Amino acid sequence: MRVLGIESSCDETGIALYDSEKGLLAHALYSQVALHAEYGGVVPELASRDHIRKTLPLIDEVLNKANLNRTDIDAVAYTAGPGLVGALLVGCAIGRSFAWALDIPALAINHMEGHLLSPLLEENPPSFPFVSLLVSGGHTLLVDVQGVGEYKLLGESIDDAVGEAFDKTAKMLGLDYPGGPILAALAEKGTPDKYLFPRPMTNRPGLDFSFSGLKTFAMNTWKASDQTKQDQADIALAFQTAAVETLAIKCKRALKKTGHKTLVVAGGVSANKALRARLDSISQLNVYYPRPEFCSDNGAMIAFTGAMRHSAMVMQDQPTFSARPRWPLDELSPP
Repeated sequence: MRVLGIESSCDETGIALYDSEKGLLAHALYSQVALHAEYGGVVPELASRDHIRKTLPLIDEVLNKANLNRTDIDAVAYTAGPGLVGALLVGCAIGRSFAWALDIPALAINHMEGHLLSPLLEENPPSFPFVSLLVSGGHTLLVDVQGVGEYKLLGESIDDAVGEAFDKTAKMLGLDYPGGPILAALAEKGTPDKYLFPRPMTNRPGLDFSFSGLKTFAMNTWKASDQTKQDQADIALAFQTAAVETLAIKCKRALKKTGHKTLVVAGGVSANKALRARLDSISQLNVYYPRPEFCSDNGAMIAFTGAMRHSAMVMQDQPTFSARPRWPLDELSPP
C-alpha cells in the first residue's frame, strides 16, 4: 500500500510517499525559515499562504522521485492537528481533495503521533513498549507507549515547551531566528560551570516540566553580565545544560515508573547533540532517535503513520475534513 503523507502544521511543508512493503520511497521538505526570519518568529497567515504555494509542486516532485503517478497512490495521510489552524487547513483541504478525486482513503493524522512513531522508520526500530520523550517548539511530553494508538500521558510542560524556551532564550541573548539551533551551536563555545542554572521541578515528585522560570533565570543572568560574546556563550551553555539535565532526570523517573528499558526521543529538539549525549550516557538504557532530517516536521512521519493506521480507515462518503489546533495524544485509539 502506497501512502502519500502531507505535513503542514506550522512553518514546514513536508511531502512523502511510503510503501508498506518497500518502505520510504521518496520525500521532500520546504522550510519557511527565510520567510519568517525578518519577523523573529512564525507569522501564521504567511505560513498558510506559503503552504498553498508549495504543497502541490512538492507532491509532484515526490511522485517524480518515486517514478510514480497520482493514480499509483492508495491512500492520503494529512496532518489534521495539533498546529496552526490555517496551516493545518491547507494540508487537510489538499489531502482530502486528492483522496476524493482519486476515490481512495483519506487519513487524518495527529502530528505528535507522527513524531512519536518516526524512529520506527529507521533500520533498527524500537520495539513496544517504550517511554517516548517528545520535545519540540510546541510540546514537551513524556508518554508511556504500549503500541500504536496506546498512549498514556505521564508528564508535560505546564508552561513553555523546551524548544520554545530555547528559542526565547536565544532571542533574549540577541541571536538570530530560529534561535534554538543557534543557541546550541553557541553553547559549544561556552565555559563549563561558569554559571549554574536551576533544574526546574526536579526537587519535587512528578513528571511534569516547567521551563518558563529557567528562561527568566537566563534573562536575569544576561542582564547582570557584561554582555560580551563570551558571556553570551557561557549563558547559552548553562541554559542548555540545565534544560538537558532536567529532561534526563524526568526521563529516568518515567522509565522507573513504567519499568521500561527503552526510551524513544523525537521532535525538533531531539536533534540537539547535548541532549543525545546525556541520554546515551544513562546506563542500561536503549535510546532511539529519528535521523536528523526527520527530527523536525516532515512528510515521512505522516505517511508512515498513515500506513500504520490505514486498516482502521473508513472511507468518507463526503469530502469533509476538520483541523484541530489542539489534539491530545491520549484521545487516540489503536488502529
